[in-house]
This record gives sequence, structure tokens and C-alpha cells, in this order.
Amino acid sequence: MEDTDDEPPSRYSPIIANSYPPSVSSFINLSNTLISSIISKKTKSKILPVTYKFRKKFFPTISKTKWNDWHWQISNRICSLEQLKRFIKVSPEEESIFKQINSRLPVSITPYYMSLLSPDEPEHPLRRTVVPTIHELFKSPEEKDDPLGEEHQSPVPGLVHRYPDRVLFLILDFCSTYCRYCTRSRVVGRGSILPARSRLEKAIEYIKNNPSIRDVLISGGDPLTLSDNRLEWLLIRLRQIPHVEIIRIGTKVPAVLPQRITPNLVKILRKYHPLWMSLHFTHPEECTPEAYRACNMLANAGIPLGSQTVLLKGINDDVPTMKNLMHHLLKMRVRPYYLYQCDLITGSSHFRTSIDKGLEIIQGLRGYTSGYAVPNYVIDAPGGGGKIPLMPDYVTRREGHDLLLKNYEDRIFRYTDTVSCH
Repeated sequence: MEDTDDEPPSRYSPIIANSYPPSVSSFINLSNTLISSIISKKTKSKILPVTYKFRKKFFPTISKTKWNDWHWQISNRICSLEQLKRFIKVSPEEESIFKQINSRLPVSITPYYMSLLSPDEPEHPLRRTVVPTIHELFKSPEEKDDPLGEEHQSPVPGLVHRYPDRVLFLILDFCSTYCRYCTRSRVVGRGSILPARSRLEKAIEYIKNNPSIRDVLISGGDPLTLSDNRLEWLLIRLRQIPHVEIIRIGTKVPAVLPQRITPNLVKILRKYHPLWMSLHFTHPEECTPEAYRACNMLANAGIPLGSQTVLLKGINDDVPTMKNLMHHLLKMRVRPYYLYQCDLITGSSHFRTSIDKGLEIIQGLRGYTSGYAVPNYVIDAPGGGGKIPLMPDYVTRREGHDLLLKNYEDRIFRYTDTVSCH
């Protein structure tokens, strides 16, 4: 693996030879054969009519096989105003941003995800998340380029050590599709974090030299835009560190580039358990047959899946929409984990709701649907304070040793705290 192999869509050099004993290797080979059989039999799915029509209209010469090739999807991303105008009727607010020399964040949308956008409605929820508008140029006083203080908690480039026993490992700054509310818009898509071996080795060495680190979250950018070989090289290196117990991967690929979840990728990932995956879903319309298929493949490989959803004004900030999304996630075998208050990133005020709105949504979920469908509503504290959970106030008051509790129907119940009586 050479330092010059920096671009995610590239093909990389052969993987370092695995060091498993013959008996373990034989088991892995057999297991991979079985999982391939499961994938081929249980995860075939139809596509949405809107996606089929989109492909036939705009890419009539592209075969189904080519369309489902993730390399083709990345190579044909929509990245300019001229390209956007081919697929949607661009509004004045959308077009204005392209006239600014220093746009806050590059534009990138896979053809697949573009097929899900409304061509005529600028307020369409998915469209608002990926097509920039002039609002991004307005900066509120409380907003910062690095609101979470990641740069001050990076002992080596691309590694954030905020919590005692875990680190955030930023592998690259490339995503197949850029979210307009991205917390790392200061670096994402700018070529400032490349997956060069020399940089990755320094971060791996830091992890190796800090035995307190038991959990590594691989993120970016989107780490699943790396080649299979590059990704497996990284997983091997982390698994060679005895005190690294858990590896997590943060990705939006199942929502924006589900074609990337291939049988070969799944076979690689399942070799490095315990491996978890945090998926970023924003709206029910992202839960397409392709997304279901991608999540089923990952779940069939024994990878626990959790969701991380950002609360966004006018996109998912009502109870029916959020409940619908959470129900889809559970059906895809993805456990709703976090509902994030939108970070105070520069130019994001048009996306942020009030805290009361977030609490209202949690209150509208708790008791009205399965507890598995209720995520933890959190604020990632500005300045690097970490995630702080927020909950509606279900404890109304204390009377002596009794707690007066309010349930989801606003009925009051009394609970005697007997431990406090002694």
C-alpha cells in the first residue's frame, strides 16, 4: 500500500497476507461460502419505480449491472450546477450558492440518491439534505467551523481522543454524497484527510501505545468508500492490537450508496468481530428496497447495526415522520440509537430545531411505540464536552420518600423509594 494511493475510488495493491492458523482459515472460508449463499437467497429485492424510471430516462445505455456497481456510482456523482440542472429544476436559492467562490462544502450526490430526489420541489426532505442553498452562507453567532472541538482533542492527525476508553479514527475526508449539515464540513471533501499509509500508521501506533483504548470508531468521511483491500488492511492492523476489543464503523453508505454493500465486503467485515456499525439514516424515503437489502446483508453477517439520525428542521422534525423512520429501521434490523440535535456548525441554522421540538418528538414516541424504536436524544456538547442525553421530565416531584411520575399519557403515578427510607 503506497502513500500515493489516496483516492477512495481507486483500486489498491493486494492485501497483506492474513496470519490466521490453517484451521481458522478453513473455518472462515467455509463460513464465507455459507454467508454468500444466505446473501444470494435472502437479500434480492426490487427497486423503486422512481429509481427505475430515473435510470431509464437519464442513463438509458447503462445496464442494471453497471448501475449497481458502486465504482460506477462514485465515478458518476453529480458535483456541479450544470449537472444538477440536468436532473432537477434548480431554484434561485439553490443556484445562488454556486455563484459564491468559497462554497462551504462541495456538492456530491450519487446517481442512485439523486433518483430519490424530487425534481420540482426544493423543499423535498431528501433534496434539502444534499442540494446546497444560499442559507449556508449565513453564520449565526454561536456557530463554529469546529463546534465539537475535535481539532483540540487530536493527539495525532485524524485521531480524536475525547473519551477515556475510545477514539474516533478519521480515515479519509471523502463521502459519496455530502450532507449539507455535516459536522466536519470544515475538512470533508477538501483533500485534507487522505488514507495515506504513513498517516494511518501514526494513528495506529498511538492506539497501540495507549492500553486504555478498547474501542475504535472508524469514520471520516465515509470509510466504506475505501477499497476492500485498503479497508481490510486497516481492520487487520487494528485487530493485531490486543487491547482493542471493539471496532465500529460509521457510515451513510446503506442510505446513499447501498450498492457498496457487496458479498465480498460483507465477507471481509465478518472476519473481524466484534465489529459494529453505526448507520446514518435521516428520513423514511431513504429506506428503499436497496437500503433494506444492504442492511440485511450486514445483519446476516452478524454485524450489530445502530442508527444515528440528526434532527433537522422541516425534514424529520415531527412525530409521524420520525416514528415512520424508526419503524423502518427496526424492520431493517437497525436499532435506533441516537437522535442528534443538529450541531452548531457554520451555516446550519436553517436546519436546527429547538430543544423543545426534540423533547416533543421523544415524548411522542415513548409509550406510543416499542421502546426499541425510541432513540437517545442527545446534544454533542460544544467545545468537546461529549454527548449529553436529554429526556422529557417524567419525574414531576418528590413527596417524602415517594416519587410522583408522569407516564406517556400524562397520568400521575406514585412510586415509593424504599431504599431512601433506611
